[in-house]
Amino acid sequence: MSVLPKIAFQGEPGANSHEACRTYFPDYEAAPYPTFEEAFEAIKTGVCELGMIPVENSIAGRVADVHHLLPDSGLKIIGERFKPIRFNLMVNRGVTLDQVKTAVSMPIALSQCRKSIKRLGLNTEQAGDTAGAARALAGHPDPTKGAVAPALAAEIYGLDILVRDIEDERNNTTRFLVMTAEKEPARPAFTSKCITAFVFKVKNLPAALYKAMGGFATNGVNMTKLESYMEGGAFTATFFYAEVDGRPEDRGLALALDELKFFTDRVEILGVFPADPFRDRV
Repeated sequence: MSVLPKIAFQGEPGANSHEACRTYFPDYEAAPYPTFEEAFEAIKTGVCELGMIPVENSIAGRVADVHHLLPDSGLKIIGERFKPIRFNLMVNRGVTLDQVKTAVSMPIALSQCRKSIKRLGLNTEQAGDTAGAARALAGHPDPTKGAVAPALAAEIYGLDILVRDIEDERNNTTRFLVMTAEKEPARPAFTSKCITAFVFKVKNLPAALYKAMGGFATNGVNMTKLESYMEGGAFTATFFYAEVDGRPEDRGLALALDELKFFTDRVEILGVFPADPFRDRV
């Protein structure tokens, strides 16, 4: 009997990250880890071949923990996936909507379903995880409570979905990065639109960041992301994560990266990967 390769995610079985693994990598066994650090370590040590790691949400913004782990993780980015986020109100088998008084989930999920929860006339109760709320309800049945979680959680924990898609914003989308421990992963086909992700640390010079960015502008490189970080507890933001259109072999980007090195102490490519077609949706 063949053993399926594994893909790591942070969270409990039934979480949005778990759904993303099942949707995009159905031939992999999804492996849950309580923290991002543990998920990264599982990929790095080869316990899992890949990782499905959320980096930003269209409503909540970036996942700060992940961005601080990326630069020194030793992992490479080989893909991105966008997942529309759908939340559902689920209950123990046989419970009806008129019995439910409280919606239970993690704070960010409750806030993203605030209008729907108010319309249903429910109170709220915080939990540490969306899928964890569903698991807890299954373990301790309570007809007055409903968990707000992805549909997969209802399937896993044997709950009934009373109301589907209760998120307030239909454009609620999470972007995931697909990670590998391979040091030199295969580059995407030249026919595909690509993104290059990298980190850099600017030198402690006046206008260093402005000068470092100049090469991308003059060489016609489109920078789609630039985020700063504290490093070593210092409040001076000199460390940056960036994403640009193209691949390092492209003449414009090659020239821009060469110019960047004059104003930085460190530049490291974290990945060159195909742009998800989701980006082109209107």
